[in-house]
Amino acid sequence: MHDLNAAPGPDALDELDLALVNALQLAPRASWSDLAPVLGAAPATLARRWRRLAGTGAAWMTGFMGVPQGIPSQVGKAVLVEITVAPGRIPHVVAELSRQPNIINIEHLTGGRDLFACVYAPDAGRLALYLQVRLPAVPGITGIRVQMPLRLYKDSAAWRLRALDRDQRRQLAELGRVTAPAPFALDADDLAIVEQLGPDGRISTAELSRRLGLSGVTVARRLSRLMGAGYARFRCEVARSLTGWPCTATWWLRVPPDELDATAAELSGGGDVRMCATVTGPANVILVMYLRSAADASLLEADWARRFPRMAVQDSAMTLQVVKCLGWLVDTNGFGTGFVPLGMPDEGGAERGMASVPA
Repeated sequence: MHDLNAAPGPDALDELDLALVNALQLAPRASWSDLAPVLGAAPATLARRWRRLAGTGAAWMTGFMGVPQGIPSQVGKAVLVEITVAPGRIPHVVAELSRQPNIINIEHLTGGRDLFACVYAPDAGRLALYLQVRLPAVPGITGIRVQMPLRLYKDSAAWRLRALDRDQRRQLAELGRVTAPAPFALDADDLAIVEQLGPDGRISTAELSRRLGLSGVTVARRLSRLMGAGYARFRCEVARSLTGWPCTATWWLRVPPDELDATAAELSGGGDVRMCATVTGPANVILVMYLRSAADASLLEADWARRFPRMAVQDSAMTLQVVKCLGWLVDTNGFGTGFVPLGMPDEGGAERGMASVPA
């Protein structure tokens, strides 16, 4: 019988670890006492397991700014950027870009681009300034190509580890459900709460209260409202090397306009899809998937040829290394090593825009 109180080695995840991460993907702020009966382990055991996972960088919880339904999207504020780099300069460019808060995600890819990044700015003007002046000025960058997401069909926060059974998922869906108020205007305290959730989405309301100088009741009420409206969102990540999906593939697809919505919706329904969005450019769909092996990529393309005969694969790439993931710096084994706050300072360095992330 499996001993729920015994932790696996530092470089492995057992069934309880996987179930815990999956549970936190579904109910990111649920208490250990609420999770305990669902996972069949004591609250203290779950708390200890999560401390170990987070402490080693094997898993982490990030809070970030979302966009509620009915609110205009972030078109014009967030873009996907393919970056080419001079030979031998990739480590230097990565080190520089990793420190910049407006660079949200960075991956080192195969193919015609060296790096693939998600870039955010509080408004279109500052985004243009960054793309036209600041990014090209980084020593070693030889070229950039920008794609703007138009509609997001699935984002990375929706990916699930699939370590739980149907009844457990149902119970966790109930735990994760929050009242949805009408969209409202955010104030400085709301923004401060979301910012504090960045490096630790499970930070306690008591600690938030202490850091922000607000009462615990006020913090709990505001956080519940932010979550319900969709302003505060969460992503529970796990080191890719510790899962059954160690490979990541990205495709740039061209779909006929009259089939675009239906095809993108169907593509995004796959359980291993990490992100699916329509974008500007010759390829009008970008699809990111987790794979059990790199060889699965060709099998998927063969399947698509049968299911979507008018869809063309214009380009594809495998991820050699994830460098930054929603603000988290990631090592060569996929472990989180540190957090860079999301957003972008203004010209005086005093204001930070909170990022709504498309990838």
